[in-house]
Amino acid sequence: MWAFAVSHELPYDNPKRLRERLYIEYPIRIDRWIGRGRLPNSRLQEWLHQGRYGNDLTKFAAWTHWFWFIQPYASIFWIAIRNKEKFPESARQLAATFDIGCAMYFALPTAPPWWAAENGYIDPKIADEHINRVMLEYGEKLWGPAWTRIFGTLGSNPWAAMPSLHFATAVMAAILLSDAGGKVEGTLGWAYALSLGFALVYLGEHYVTDLLAGAGVVLLARKGEPIARPIVEMINRRLQRLEAIAAGG
Repeated sequence: MWAFAVSHELPYDNPKRLRERLYIEYPIRIDRWIGRGRLPNSRLQEWLHQGRYGNDLTKFAAWTHWFWFIQPYASIFWIAIRNKEKFPESARQLAATFDIGCAMYFALPTAPPWWAAENGYIDPKIADEHINRVMLEYGEKLWGPAWTRIFGTLGSNPWAAMPSLHFATAVMAAILLSDAGGKVEGTLGWAYALSLGFALVYLGEHYVTDLLAGAGVVLLARKGEPIARPIVEMINRRLQRLEAIAAGG
């Protein structure tokens, strides 16, 4: 998790330089096509945030989002305890999901919907699209003065949105739990992943396009890991030989 957090923040070391190559409009166009002329984020917030279920739904969505900081790691820990034979492959595939996503953050820095709305790229006068960062509103209300410190620690790179690694790793965890033989655990994993996908769009954190890209990362990690495994093992063996030579073995 530490390595992921560092890699996640590295592109934002020079915000001005990163801003020069920031992508903003392509996910807006794709999501408007998906939403038949209007962003799904805006539709969900209009239907649900202002309705009588809005408050409870916001709590559910926000806590679902925050639980992500536990879910993938709890899943891999459960596999390590319950099915040791599956653990190495599961750990490699989950790690590959993180690694591919971080590489895409470097290659394709993309603004999330809340940032695009705040900075005038989503004009409500044109398409009647109002997007709020609902989690921010709820977090400030719930945590008070502590929220600034908490949120500043967890969300210091605003342009790491494509793909959604929240969704990708939750989906990968659900697949790995199912593969490890836990029917109940797999069902819970999938229920969480789907709930998180909904929450990320409703809260204004990600476009549907980001979620689809996250699913693509999962597919790439699942298909690519068995192909890359022999190469990685060969490199590891050679490194171990060099270590033995350096140690005088």
